[in-house]
Amino acid sequence: MITREKSEKGMLKLHLTLSSEVWQKAVEAAYERTKGKYNVQGFRKGKAPRKVIEKNYGDTVFYDAAFEDAVSNEYAEFLEKNPDVEPADYPHVAINAMTADTLDVTLSVVLMPEVVLSTEATSVKKETPKVSAKEVDEQLARFAESQARFVETDAPAATGDFVEMDFEGSVDGKLFEGGAAKDYRLELGSHTFIEGFEDQLVGVKAGEQKIVKVTFPENYPASNLAGKAAEFKCDVKKVEKKEIPEVTDKLISFSTEVSTVEEYKNSIKEKMLEAKKAQAERKFENDLIEAAVAGAKLDLPKEMIEHECHHIVDDFKQRLMYQGIKLEDYLSYIGQSMEDFEKSKLEEAEKSLKTRLVLQKIIKDQNIQISHEEFHEKVHEIAHAQNKDCHEVEEGLSDYEISSIQNDILMNKIVAVLAAKNN
Repeated sequence: MITREKSEKGMLKLHLTLSSEVWQKAVEAAYERTKGKYNVQGFRKGKAPRKVIEKNYGDTVFYDAAFEDAVSNEYAEFLEKNPDVEPADYPHVAINAMTADTLDVTLSVVLMPEVVLSTEATSVKKETPKVSAKEVDEQLARFAESQARFVETDAPAATGDFVEMDFEGSVDGKLFEGGAAKDYRLELGSHTFIEGFEDQLVGVKAGEQKIVKVTFPENYPASNLAGKAAEFKCDVKKVEKKEIPEVTDKLISFSTEVSTVEEYKNSIKEKMLEAKKAQAERKFENDLIEAAVAGAKLDLPKEMIEHECHHIVDDFKQRLMYQGIKLEDYLSYIGQSMEDFEKSKLEEAEKSLKTRLVLQKIIKDQNIQISHEEFHEKVHEIAHAQNKDCHEVEEGLSDYEISSIQNDILMNKIVAVLAAKNN
C-alpha cells in the first residue's frame, strides 16, 4: 500500500509498506518466475522447491525480484488511482526495511513542472532576404575555380599549387604507422597536414627531395605521436599550378544549361534568393518557438535537467562511436574533463527541456492532432518529390520515418498557432 508522505516543490514523497502476507505472496511469485535460473544438485532446472533453493542460495535469494515486482506494481496502481500525479522520471527508491515479514520503502518522485504559456502577443519579425551583386560575383568566381585545370610546371611550388609526392615520416629515426604514402597530392595552404608541414614545401621543384621537420601537437589523437618531433622525407614528383579560366559565354554554354554569363548570373541570383527565403522561413519559425519558450513560466527541477544532460552526453558518445572515436579520447583531444564537459551541456539540457514542455503544452491546449488525410498528403508530397508511387512510399516507411513525418506536421501546426499570435 502506498500513502503520500509529503509534497515539496517539484517533488512528491511516497511511503510503501507491505504486510507480511502480501510481501510473502510477492516472494512466492518471484520464486515461481525465477526458479528456472538456479542449479540445485538432484533437481532438474526449475523443479527445485523454494526452501531448497533458499537453503543453497540464501534466505533472501528471491527478495530482489520480489522487491522489483512489488514496487513496480504498487507504483503503477498508485498512478492509475491518482491521475493528478505526473512523474517526470522513474522514482528514486530508498529501502527502509526488507525482511521476511515486511517491505518498507520510500519513493521520491520528481514531478512534471506546471507550464503557464504567455497570453501576450509576440513581435517576431521575418527577414526579407536580398542577394547582392557581390554575392553573385563571389558565386561566379567559385564556378570559375571549379572549372580550373592543373598544369605541370618546373617553377617552384607556391601557396595554392598542388604537389604530388611520396613521403615517409619518422620519429626518433623510426618509421611510424600511417606516416607514409605514395603519389600523395597535396594543395599547399590547405592546412590538410599539421602546422608548418605545407609551409616548408613552398619553393620545392619537381624531382627534388625535401626533409620536412615538424612537431605533433600535444593533443594529437595518436598518443604515441603527441608532442613528438618528426621528420618527413618528401620526394616531389610534380608541381601543378591551378589555372582559373575567364568566365565567358562560351564557357557558360559548354558547362551549364544556359547560354550566356548574364543568364547564368540571373540563375545564381534566383537560386540564392530561394535558399535565403527558405532560411529566413526556418529562422522565423525557430524565433517564434523561442519567443513562446521565453514567455512561458515553468520551474524545472534540477533532477530533470541532470537527467536530460546525461541523455545528451550519452547521445553524443554514441555518435562519436559511429565515427570510431571514444568520448575519452575526444575529451583528451580538446583538453576537457568529463565533469566540465557535462557542466557545459547543462544549459543545452535546460533549453531542450523547456522547449519540449512548452511545445507539449501548446499541443495539449490547442488539442492539436494529426488526421490520416494530413499524413497521406505529406507522404504524397514526398512521393512526388522522389518521383515515386505514393502507395509504394507509404508502405516502405520505417517507424522512424513515420515519426519524423508526424513530427513535421505537428511542428507546422504549432508554428501556425504561434504565427497567429504574432504581431
